[in-house]
Amino acid sequence: MNSREVPGGVVHELPADLSEALLANPTALAAWADITPLARNEFICWVEDAKQTATRGRRIRRTQEELGEGRRRPCCWPGCRHRERVGK
Repeated sequence: MNSREVPGGVVHELPADLSEALLANPTALAAWADITPLARNEFICWVEDAKQTATRGRRIRRTQEELGEGRRRPCCWPGCRHRERVGK
């Protein structure tokens, strides 16, 4: 992975502010590269779903923290509403 290339998700493109935050945190970036595109999509959607700038900033910081702690999905997030549910 190039130092300026950060992989994105499945449905959502990686926003610039989240990409910059990951590039600034080597531990979070390594964890980001290790999780699946679907898991990355969940973090991206969680950040993008914030309605206020302050909430978005908190979610970006929490993404760095949670990845640093080894979590592979956002805490307390029901999942991306854009993801199609298959099966019964």
